[in-house]
Amino acid sequence: MAEYDLLVLNGVAITHNETNEYDIAVKDGKIAKLVRRGEISISQAKKTIDAEGAMVMPGGVDAHVHLDEPPLFGKGSTADNYETGTRSAIAGGTTTVITFAPQNKAEPSLLKCLAATHARADNNCYSDYSFHLICSNAGPLAISEFAALREAGISSLKIYMTYEALQLQDSEVLDVLFEARKQKIVTMIHAENGAIIDWTIKKLEEKELFAPKYHVNSHPPVAEIEATYRAISLSEFIDVPILIVHVSSPSAAKHISDAQKKNLPVYAETCPQYFTLTRKDLDKPGFEGAKCVCSPPPREGVQDHEGIWKGLEDGTFTILSSDHCPFIFDNTETGKSSVITKEYPVGHFKYIPNGCPGVETRLALAMSAKRLTMERFVEVTSTNAAKLYGLYPKKGGLVPGESDADLTIWYPEGMKEYQLNNEMLHHNVDYTPYEGQTIKQWPRYTILRGEVVWDKDNGGITKPKGYGKFLKRDTSSLAGPRNAEEWDVEKF
Repeated sequence: MAEYDLLVLNGVAITHNETNEYDIAVKDGKIAKLVRRGEISISQAKKTIDAEGAMVMPGGVDAHVHLDEPPLFGKGSTADNYETGTRSAIAGGTTTVITFAPQNKAEPSLLKCLAATHARADNNCYSDYSFHLICSNAGPLAISEFAALREAGISSLKIYMTYEALQLQDSEVLDVLFEARKQKIVTMIHAENGAIIDWTIKKLEEKELFAPKYHVNSHPPVAEIEATYRAISLSEFIDVPILIVHVSSPSAAKHISDAQKKNLPVYAETCPQYFTLTRKDLDKPGFEGAKCVCSPPPREGVQDHEGIWKGLEDGTFTILSSDHCPFIFDNTETGKSSVITKEYPVGHFKYIPNGCPGVETRLALAMSAKRLTMERFVEVTSTNAAKLYGLYPKKGGLVPGESDADLTIWYPEGMKEYQLNNEMLHHNVDYTPYEGQTIKQWPRYTILRGEVVWDKDNGGITKPKGYGKFLKRDTSSLAGPRNAEEWDVEKF
């Protein structure tokens, strides 16, 4: 009998800390062995993949994906469910997604929301998956359930500093952070100042400025900059790890970098929209700009893009996620076009369903930009997310005996460039905000737990939905509180 289930031969294996010509042996869904090229025989495996000249990396981990979420405010309802969203993920080289289990403010329990989200995902996924809890009602019941969340394999949650339907006040943020510290939970924070946004919206409405492009005006950089600083200050007070999500402003990133230089456990995430799109993408004829409405919005242009790239290169940004939050554009009931009325013929920016699709294009856009070293690319698109959210080395690595055999195999250099269009994608959305972007790379194979689930040149998707499994997560392996002792108010 063959010793291994699969061999990946002749490729260049790349992890977050090493690039080498390794052959990779897979057994029972795990990385069994990494050996120098030529040290293992084809006869030792049931199947082989010749990756001559190609890059072989750990499968992508996208830790910010919205799927099958009930409307929390407004008419918008996410277009992708767990079937279509995870199908799109593996077609783009992502083998693990962490999505959201959202809590409505009227619902006091987080565990009830977790159960409902499990029901939507169960047996529907192509990729492996886990959840972050969205905590919008930080009442006594929700706070008391943090320990049970940990028992259920959930080690992260998300809170908002804006949006009336989701926003927590600073005292509630402190309640969450205090208990998160005790339970070793990472808190993700949407850092925008809700009062500044509401005040700016009022001023725009007074001038009857409603077009999609004014969404950018309504979310000025100062709203993100101030809230980022405040979130860092609150987390420093409690001495607890936080992740600032979807950072768009280099000035906000400066606050994060300053905190990291003080050795605070402050982590940050950015997304492809913030080095690809600009505010001009929202300023298109009619309602077209609504396709790129997301929060925070894309910023000014090249200078802001350079600031985001700098943060990815120098380590300010821990992870690169997609913030995949899809809405069908040409849908008047639950999509972007639901805000077009006789009163607002080009819509009203305040009510446009907020978010863009991107789970499938995340890796290809970042790879095609050719700005990051390949080791840094692996770090921000896979390894660091696995470490931060308690999945490493099971995910995000190529550690023999410990890592799942999740691999993304890229074409050799010299792949013919092409222009991205929505028809090539696998999501349930009628557009991509990245239409026309030049693509210089795309995954040739995606392998999940030793099985090829995406073969670009031979039929695309190769496994049925339901192959993806729920992942129970442990605590973060990145730096935590600076003081291991219990938080003591008498020290202040």
